[in-house]
Amino acid sequence: MTKEIIINATNEETRIAILEDSKLVELFVERPEYERMVGDIYKGRVSRVLPGMQAAFIDIGHEQNAFLHFADFDTSYLDYFVDYEDEEHIDKDHYNSERNFNVYRDLKKDQDILVQIIKEPIGSKGCRVTSGIALPGRFLVLIPGKRHIGISRKIQNPKERKRLRDIARQIIPPHFGLIIRTVAEGKPDKVIKRDLNNLLNTWRKIERKIKRQKAPVLLYKDMAMASSIIRDLFTADVDRVVVDSRKLMRELVSYIKDVAPQLKDKISYYKGMLPIFDKFNIEKEIEKMGNSKVWLKNGAYIVVEPTEALVSIDVNSGKFIGKKDHETNSLRINLEAAREIARQTRLRDLGGIIVIDFIDMVEEENKKKIYNELKREFNKDRSITKIQDMSRFGLIEMTRQRVRPPVLLSLKDSCPTCHGTGLVPTIHAVVGDIERWIQRYRSTHGDRRITIHVRPDVYSYMKKGTYNPLLKLMWKYWIKIRLIPDENLPIGSFAVYDKDDKKRIDEGLK
Repeated sequence: MTKEIIINATNEETRIAILEDSKLVELFVERPEYERMVGDIYKGRVSRVLPGMQAAFIDIGHEQNAFLHFADFDTSYLDYFVDYEDEEHIDKDHYNSERNFNVYRDLKKDQDILVQIIKEPIGSKGCRVTSGIALPGRFLVLIPGKRHIGISRKIQNPKERKRLRDIARQIIPPHFGLIIRTVAEGKPDKVIKRDLNNLLNTWRKIERKIKRQKAPVLLYKDMAMASSIIRDLFTADVDRVVVDSRKLMRELVSYIKDVAPQLKDKISYYKGMLPIFDKFNIEKEIEKMGNSKVWLKNGAYIVVEPTEALVSIDVNSGKFIGKKDHETNSLRINLEAAREIARQTRLRDLGGIIVIDFIDMVEEENKKKIYNELKREFNKDRSITKIQDMSRFGLIEMTRQRVRPPVLLSLKDSCPTCHGTGLVPTIHAVVGDIERWIQRYRSTHGDRRITIHVRPDVYSYMKKGTYNPLLKLMWKYWIKIRLIPDENLPIGSFAVYDKDDKKRIDEGLK
């Protein structure tokens, strides 16, 4: 499998595309007004503690308070906010022991707290935070206040795991934990030690800010999206990185020279006249992301429908014409659908509960094949996924970790007319609304002459025929109506003015 990272930078936004076998599988978008927030560390203040929700709301200086679930609470932050020398009334042993600290009892309103963003705000919900701090580097993740050594599960060689664990034991400072990242595999101890020193220097700067600055305040800003993608995803299995900005390329090369100099030759500058995303056929895929229907190569299609509660995905045979029996045809469609579902889920960054309705099959062996194919495809995904076996109704239920809002929200706004439903009133519904408005108006006003502005299609319908809907309304309610076509009106709406067409009179009666 070939893997490429394509980066397009403009004055308005930076877009990073991940390609696998020339297919777009992930897309990241960053704008000045919408910067990546995951990983940022704040000195916050407890705004509310809600034991019934097992959560607290933390003021970190944003418009919406951050959400801290008690499951994400860690007592290691207390050492930075409790001065045992000055506060004689505080029981040091009580605060110094995680076993004695009771979050329900001891977490108080207006208390300072150190938190890190783990999920970006989505819709009306604020960001989610944890008080367990982790600083990611190229090869290591530094965890202040913990005594723990972890090694990425993707490093499977037992000898290499033992070597890395021995290195970690030799270099780990007191009161810190370390996680060895996948890219550390095969790296010498000097390189890993240098990465640790960089992380420790960053942490010392954060410590100084904790003591000097008042909450709420940002203490540490994680890398910009392009740099963080290079840090986290630019590994030896990536064939190349192509960038269309010289400035951004210099920044990436400068960073990669320090942490993985052997990879710097894989970064290249795009010199073509055609926009870079057009050159790699990415722009067309981005345009299709807004479509709920996704066609498969064999003529079948899937329908992706995100809702408030879950994401439903339906598999349909479409134009597929099989030459074998129904069971074999269904298996073939479902297998290709499983591969495309995994790609679309990663590409659209769908999260939460996902329910997939595959075409019905009878044989248990075939159902297992679909489940295994889905598992295999989602093994390429960095987000945590949990997949259940296919139910007797042909459904597969799964969950996918949600860290940031779906990428589609950064590319498109909801339609101001249908408000995201995809539905607008029919002409008949609009005419019905006009009649009900006239009823309300005639019950409270004596004026029998009005002017109504409508969309051109509604105008044509109401004026059609000898005994048309407009005449019927005028005879029924004994009112003179002057109808005017107005293409500037939103679909499904109308506007009513006085007889001289000067003063609008419908706004208080709709």
